Parts: sequence; C-alpha cells; structure tokens
Amino acid sequence: MILKKGWISIACLGVKRGRGLSLHPKFTGLFCPLQVEDDDKIGLYSYKVQSTITSRLANTMIQAKMVNNAKRPQHIVFDVQVPKGAFIDNFTMDVNGITFTSSIREKAEARRMYSQAKAKGKAAGIVRSNALDMENFKTEVNVPPGTKIQFELHYQEMIRRKLSSYEHTISVKPGRLAKHLEVDVRIIEPQGLRYVHVPNSLGDHFDGITTISKGEKKAHISFKPTMTQQRKCPTCSSTAVDGNFVVQYDVNRETTGGELEIFNGYFVHFFAPENLDPLPKNILFVIDVSGSMWGLKMKQTIEAMKAILSELRAADQFSLVDFNHNVRCWRDNLVSATPAHVEDAKKYIQTIHPNGGTNINEALLRATFILNEAQNLGMLDPNSVSMIVLVSDGDPTVGELKLTAIQKNVKQSMKDEFSLFCLGIGFDVDYDFLQRIATDNRGMAQRIFGNQETSAQMKKFYNQVSTPLLKKIQFNYPQESVSDVTQSSFHNYFGGSEIVVAGKVDTENLQHLESIVTATAANAELVMETLRDVEELDGFMKKDRYADPDFTRKLWAYLTVNQMLAERNMAPTAALKRNITKSILQMSLDHHIVTPFTSMLIENSEKDEIMLADQPKDPRRGCCPGQCLGLSCGKVPQNPLRKVAQSFCPLHLAQVLACFSYLFLYFHVLVDNDPHFIIHLPKSQRNICFNINSEPGNILNLVSDPGTGVVVNGQLIGAKKTENKKLSTYFGKIGFYFKNKGLKVEISTKTVTLKDGSYSITLTWSDTGHIIRKQLLISVKKESNVTITVGEKMSFMVLLHRVWKNHPVNVDFLGIYIPPENQLSPAAHGLIGQFVSEPDVYIHNQRPGQAPEKPQATMEVKGNKFTVTRGLQKDYRTDRVFGTDVQCWFVHNSGKGFIDGHYKDYLVPHLYSFLKKP
Repeated sequence: MILKKGWISIACLGVKRGRGLSLHPKFTGLFCPLQVEDDDKIGLYSYKVQSTITSRLANTMIQAKMVNNAKRPQHIVFDVQVPKGAFIDNFTMDVNGITFTSSIREKAEARRMYSQAKAKGKAAGIVRSNALDMENFKTEVNVPPGTKIQFELHYQEMIRRKLSSYEHTISVKPGRLAKHLEVDVRIIEPQGLRYVHVPNSLGDHFDGITTISKGEKKAHISFKPTMTQQRKCPTCSSTAVDGNFVVQYDVNRETTGGELEIFNGYFVHFFAPENLDPLPKNILFVIDVSGSMWGLKMKQTIEAMKAILSELRAADQFSLVDFNHNVRCWRDNLVSATPAHVEDAKKYIQTIHPNGGTNINEALLRATFILNEAQNLGMLDPNSVSMIVLVSDGDPTVGELKLTAIQKNVKQSMKDEFSLFCLGIGFDVDYDFLQRIATDNRGMAQRIFGNQETSAQMKKFYNQVSTPLLKKIQFNYPQESVSDVTQSSFHNYFGGSEIVVAGKVDTENLQHLESIVTATAANAELVMETLRDVEELDGFMKKDRYADPDFTRKLWAYLTVNQMLAERNMAPTAALKRNITKSILQMSLDHHIVTPFTSMLIENSEKDEIMLADQPKDPRRGCCPGQCLGLSCGKVPQNPLRKVAQSFCPLHLAQVLACFSYLFLYFHVLVDNDPHFIIHLPKSQRNICFNINSEPGNILNLVSDPGTGVVVNGQLIGAKKTENKKLSTYFGKIGFYFKNKGLKVEISTKTVTLKDGSYSITLTWSDTGHIIRKQLLISVKKESNVTITVGEKMSFMVLLHRVWKNHPVNVDFLGIYIPPENQLSPAAHGLIGQFVSEPDVYIHNQRPGQAPEKPQATMEVKGNKFTVTRGLQKDYRTDRVFGTDVQCWFVHNSGKGFIDGHYKDYLVPHLYSFLKKP
C-alpha cells in the first residue's frame, strides 16, 4: 500500500505473542528480529536498550535506527520480545523525519477509526495476534533507497521477586551487527541494594564486557560490545548478540513489617519477611502420564519429581496421584515425609509408563478428596499449608471435557484453605485455563517448555512454593487516610517471594502513614507495624535524575489492572463482568497502557496515515487472564485499620495494646547502663541503687522463680576500651525463659527472637510489630523498646540504647524494667527477684559527703549496716538519649550488704539457666 508521499509503504504493524502470528499474506514467514531482504545493504547503525528500575518498576525503551543503503526498496521488520506481564505504553516511528506517534483507544473505537481511514483511501496497516507465552511487538515497513528509519518502543513492568532475587530480563536480538549497540540499566532502590549480579546469559562470547557500578541505593549496568566483539567469529558478518540480557538483584530489608514507600499521593508496601521457620505443608502431586507425555517430557518429569521428593521436610505430609484416562494413587491418604516413604514414592514414580488419554477433572477431584478427608479426620496441623501441584501437557480428552465445568467442579471441592498450583508443559496445553483454575483456587500457574531444561524448570517452579512461611496475611491501613487499596488479603506467603500492596494516600493531611500486618507463622500469630513519614522519600527522589517520579502511581495502576483482570475471570455474573471491564478500560485509557480491551493507534502528524496494533480474542482461551505472580491470592476486601483488633488469645489484642501505656507507668525495677540497678521500695517510697562490676561475657541472673517457672538473665558486654583504667560493662543480651510454656525469648542489640522448641521467630529492632504465642505477647517498638506481656500476670520491658557506631568507647546496650505488680512467687530470687518481698530498710545518720551534692547516710538492712551515698541515677524510659534523673541512695561495692551474698553468687552458665541456691 502506497502512502501519501509515494515513497513508503507499510505492510503491517502490531503485537504478536509467541507462535500465533497473522501477517499480511505477502509477508508470511518473516520471523527474524530485524529482517531484511538484502543483508549487505541495510545498515543498523544503532540498537539501544535503556531500562530504569525505580523500586521494582522497570521502564524500558528499545530503539533501533536503520538505513536502506540498497538501490531498491526493501522490507524491514522491527520485532521486539516483551515480558508477558509488561504493559506497552508507547511506540514511535520516524521515517526520514516523518514521525508516527501512538495513542491508546478503546478497542472498538480504534477498529472503527482504522476502518474509516481505510475506507477513505488513507494508508492503513493492521496485525492481529494470539497469545502464548511470549509477547512480541512487531512492525514491518517497505522503505525506498536511502531511507533512514527509527523505531522506538516503551513498556513498563513490575519486577517480581522469586527465589530471593529480582530478575530483570531484556530481550536483545538486533538481528545483525550494529555500529553502536548498547544496553544500559539503572537501578534505584531506596531500601538499599543487597547485591547486583549479571549472569552470562548471552554466552561466554561476551565475558568481561558488562560493567557494573554499585552504590548503596543505586546501580548502573552497561553492556557495549564493539562491532568486532559482536561478530560470531572474526570473519563472520552475523551477530552473536541473540538472547536475553539478565540483571539480578535484591534489596536490604530492615523491617519484618515491610517497607512503605510514599510519593506523589500514592504508597507502595513491599513485604518480604525473612528469618521465619517454614510452616509444615500437606502436598498432593498430580502428574499427567497420558501418551502425550511419552519420551523426553516424562523422563524429565521423573527426574524432577525424584529431586523434589528429596527436598520434602520431615514435618511435611504428601502423596502422589498420576492420571491418564484413569486415575491412580500411590497412597490413598497423606503420609509423613519420612525417608522410607520418600524412597518408596521415588520407586513408584520410576515405574510410570505414559499412555492413554487425559482425565484432568477426575484427577483433581481425587486429590481434593484426599486433602478434604485428611482435614475431616484431624490429620492436618492447623498451622500447616495444604496444596495441590498439577503437572500436565495437554487439554482433557477423557471424562469431563468442558473447561468451565472442570473449573467449577474443582472450585466447589477445594476448601478455602487449600491452594492449586499448575505447571503447563509445552504449547499443547491450554495455559490460560491453567491460569484461571489456579487463580480461582489461591494459586498460580507457569508454563515450561518440553525440552532438556524441563526438569530444571520444574524444580525451579516447585522451589517457589516449597517454603510457606506465613498464612492468612492481612494488610491494614487507616481507612480515613488511604483509598483504592489493591489486594490486601493473601492466603500464603512463600519464602523468597514478595507481597506488594499499593494505594492512594492523603499526604496533604497526613504526616505519617501506619500499616499493621497480621499473619499466622509457625506456632505463632504475628502483628507487625510499620510507620513512615509521608515526605521521607521526597528529598531522595528529587535528587536523582534517573528515578521515575511516577513510580508509585504506575505500580498502583499495574497492580490494580492485573487485579481487575483476575476478578473479571472469576466474576459470577455477566453484569459484574461488564462493570469490571468498564473499570479496566478506564484505567487503560487513564494510564496509557495496552490491555485486552484497548488497542494502540499509530498515526502521522497529519493523521492521514494510520496503523493499528490489535489483539483479538483467542477462541481457545478465556479473555483477559489475570495473575498473582509468586503469591497465593486471597479475596480482595477493604480492610480498615480497626479490623486488626482480632482475638488471638483470651485477652483481646486491642486491650493488650491499650494496656502497654498503663504498664509503662508502673515499672519500678530498673537495670540500665554499666549496669545500674534502681530498686524502688513502694512501702518506704525509697529508691535504692547499686552497680554490678563484673567481666564481659558473664551472665547475671536477674530473676529466678521456680514457683512460676520464670527466668530472666542478662549477659554482659564490654566497652571498646578502658577509661580511667576501668572497662565499663553493659547488658548486651537478655534472655527470658518461661518454663511452663516452653518458650524462650532472646533480646540482643540486633534482634528479638522467640523460641518454641525447634521453631523460632525473629524480629529486628528496625521493626514495629508483635508476636503472640501461648498467651505470651512480645511487642517491639522500632529502635526503642520491647515489652513482654504474659497473660495478665506479669510484664517486662527491655530498652535499647543506640550510640554513635564510630564512638571510640561506647557500645549499644540494653536496659530492663520490671514492675512490682508482677505475680512472682515467694520463691523468687536473683539480683532483682529477691526484692519481690520488700525488705525492711532503715536509713539514718545523714551527714555531708565528700561532695556537697552527695550526702552520706547509714543504711541497715537484712542485718547489715553500711554507708550509702545520696545521688542521681538515670531512668531512660521516657528519654532514651539523656534520661530522667532519679534520686536514690547508692550502695557501694556491687550492692554488698543490700543484696543477698556476693554478686558472683548470681553468675549462671547459660542465658536460660535457673539460679542454683547455695
């Protein structure tokens, strides 16, 4: 077709995905990334890829500049692979100075405009495509001699975390040697970069060419091979640059409650807690052994399954279901993952011989029956995670054949706490059906290719879901300050992944944004708080010229559109589906992104030459698949902050939290700084103080109560060096042992850990959060204090003292505060415990001391008489930096005479040891 100026024709332009491509008949068979008819005469003088990642949002631009040096017109194809989850948001084409720009339109409107242009004799081009696994944006033009042409495509995607790494993959397939070839990637992560790695994904040919410059929060990766370096061999005219350029990285995580990033009226909450014990899992492997699996696919599946079975943990339960036209079970019930059971299952897998048809419906119903029966019989740990993993390479051919009926049957038989994960092998399987049925049942789907890499791909998929760390995760934000929050309730969180929630926030009337995340961990309920200043990122973002100032808005739009696509798939009525479709369409137009309901129009400035990038519905698939990648999805309710007050223990959580401020007012036993003991005697209304001068590493018993089974010990650390020939000591670690509950709590200057047998849960001082276990509540206030509340009977508070990390002498240390209301037994002892029963103290003969402000007096207590000095000690509960002065009588010589015996009598061998009475 000839354009207005008579010198360029546009054969086609559009989006193709994978193998399904419809081209103008004249040009079928052109599949090269940049295909030309005369390789020697088309010059690729620039091929540039620029990608900037701002807090997981990647904006990528691919640009190609070419010239036709031949003496005749030639066809040029610009074919770019785009990640499946990405949104194309812009395309421009410049032909000898004539610029074609893009706009996003509702699909019907775009087709109407295209048809009108065609009817009026204006230049028009179209490509329609179907979706498989990869998405390609492809345009083809016929250019006359001497023509220069530039293509430029922009797309955006959210980089998902898998297996403890973010992986940004860029397709780099220029198709020929380029005079200038460049891949430039910049990473801006306000959380800070833990590492950046660029694997040699393009091959050994390019060893040493990539450069990486990494700072604390930013990184720059550059790949610029010369034309000589691009050649496959020294005399070759073809390029060796043909593959994916991959960047892997991870960020620092200081808070278990996640990272809140707020900017330009939107917030994004990144949640990826670590250092948690895995939840036990109950897993059914459902394996397709139909005839189509014969050969390499079955061999690779058996190899992968044997490796996967070996990775099951002792606390896991499992079974195997294999199916063709019939369904078989290795065991009719779940069994523990003992070495004997695992070996027996491997032998069973080894005997499988593929044949027959495919009865997916019956296989999945059998697996759900086994899980349901196990739950009904009480065989499932309440804190365990139950899942089915389906591996199949084709559509159903036996039994129920209707995909919507299979989806409905499985949905009805799966209980709300079970998840379904689907692995589709090859291109014969209806992958979008697997996506729908997995998403419908709180899981995810993935396609792998039936080749030599099948086994490795299967194991990689399993590893994404093999370590459930949390279940029933709920994100809560103040309802009056936030709106349009994306999915905030999640079924499971798997180790190595990340949950992302976003929303709009009223930054004009809010100084801080608070989030509260509740979740079930191994044998404990977690409550994690995060508080962020709404202006915290402003300075950082404005200083960096590469950072995307719209990253929060784009991430919110990305999550919202994908969420709505998933909701549309599961909509029970046509009316609801229509309403969701309208919302998706409006989001697409507002944010200028191509979705299944929009098309991209490409026009010149006079609007008399028009092209359409279109994506019609595939009759084999339901429209508009949605995904929740790397996570198990729950429902999407609105969750106001007040809903966090759930009853995890007999004392209502909201009441527990409200009680904290009351308890803080009545803590009367203080141990702090070198370590200073302040004992408040309520009857006589006196404060008695003493220091303990011991050696670093020694562990002092503070409370030892065999009656209640409570132990509190503190381990000493030393200053960096001596001052005035004295080495100051402090508490660097405090241990609590609640024998009757079997719980241990270890608090250091870095972490707070709850231990229950083999299980442990850790928070850092960077967190604000709560751990609830067996009516014991641990509350961490970020960089401030930890409160331990045991039912309604006793409480303890540990205070963190931070010092300048480069201080020549001082170190971080801990203080402990214990209220007299604690219901310890009369058998309690220890440096503090002995004062549960207040001794009779008589102070008399007050007289001037060596310093006028420090008078002396005589104290009589426990049959002892000695001199004490009046002075001031510091209480750091209300002012952690300067402390509050407390008047007290100071007992010299490490409390000698005031405490029972000598302070060395209170040394214990371990952090959780009871004190042995002499």
